[in-house]
Amino acid sequence: MPILSLPARLPPVERCGSLFAVSLALAGLSGLSAAPVQAEPADCAVRSGALGVERVVEIDTTNGPRFGNMQYKDIDFLKPGEVVLTFDDGPLRRYTLNVLNALERHCTKATFFMVGRMAVTDPALVKEIDRRGHTVATHTWSHKNLGRLSASSAKREIELGVSAISAALGKPVAPFFRFPYLSDPKRMQAHLRERDIGNFSIDIDAVDFRTRSGSVIVERIMRGLKRQGKGILLFHDIQKSTARGIGKLLDRLKRGGYKVVHIVPKSSVTTLSKYDESGMKILMKRKAKAGERPLAKRSIVWPVSLGSLPEVEALKAIPKPVPVVRKGKLAPETAIPPQRRPVDITEKANRKVIKTKTRPKKATLRKSYAKRSDEKLRGTGDWREEAFGN
Repeated sequence: MPILSLPARLPPVERCGSLFAVSLALAGLSGLSAAPVQAEPADCAVRSGALGVERVVEIDTTNGPRFGNMQYKDIDFLKPGEVVLTFDDGPLRRYTLNVLNALERHCTKATFFMVGRMAVTDPALVKEIDRRGHTVATHTWSHKNLGRLSASSAKREIELGVSAISAALGKPVAPFFRFPYLSDPKRMQAHLRERDIGNFSIDIDAVDFRTRSGSVIVERIMRGLKRQGKGILLFHDIQKSTARGIGKLLDRLKRGGYKVVHIVPKSSVTTLSKYDESGMKILMKRKAKAGERPLAKRSIVWPVSLGSLPEVEALKAIPKPVPVVRKGKLAPETAIPPQRRPVDITEKANRKVIKTKTRPKKATLRKSYAKRSDEKLRGTGDWREEAFGN
């Protein structure tokens, strides 16, 4: 099979005017020492037990496609046993480095949905994530719930995040976006479509912010994969539980026969000049503060794997079968749309009366709903409607 060497892992990136030029001038922000740390052999070909990357999928984000079956049913590009590794809310050096090194040991790649104010605090780490071959995406400027903001404030959260992270990286980021809390108001989904930015939800959640145990998140993910068989996995690289458990999880994925799919963009995002100026001012201000309190001199550079990635392939959506009910049983292998049985008006009225009489009180429903575990809650109905009021 044809292969791509790591330096050519991503398609060419278009430079975005003054932002790119000024960002290059900030290259001195990195603070990385010249000598890399000594680590295990960098050649993935001689590294036993490495998870690696099965496929590299190039995504065209024109018109803002949506991904992730927890919320959207639009596109399914994963085969059984395939996973996409994604990390939100970072970077945060003390935990993100553990995540990066675990990924490097397994010669595998992930997508980091960064928060703007976190990125400008440590631009050196943003560049390091990109240098190791991972995809840098966005997660707003300050992680606010966009469903509770006005349209103008929500737009600013998205766009300032894109510009600030691009400034920290020194080049435009991938046009991939994830809503904080997965709260996705329709007006902001429309904004992403207008901006040709892909909207990424998830399939399986590690819920790592509810525990400090690495073993707990490993078991949650493996249970989810046993149930669904594949999916986009969500972690947070600012959480201690993920920093502790990610290495064990990658080991389990390897033993379980799961394959990693790495997603890359067909083109980079186009930033807006209005927000570029704001993002650059914030970055310069953070640079001045960092000069007063410099980072530790210890290098964060890890030798990048000398192995190769699979050939980049264009996104191919897998059509989902339409389930059909036959004699009370599902027949998913057929594609004939189900026929609706005519309902007698009297019968429908009687069912409505019975349902009204036997329905529990609202207070009882709320109490019962609150007692459900997080996993059960996410598996039934649209949990976002109650959580965010969208």
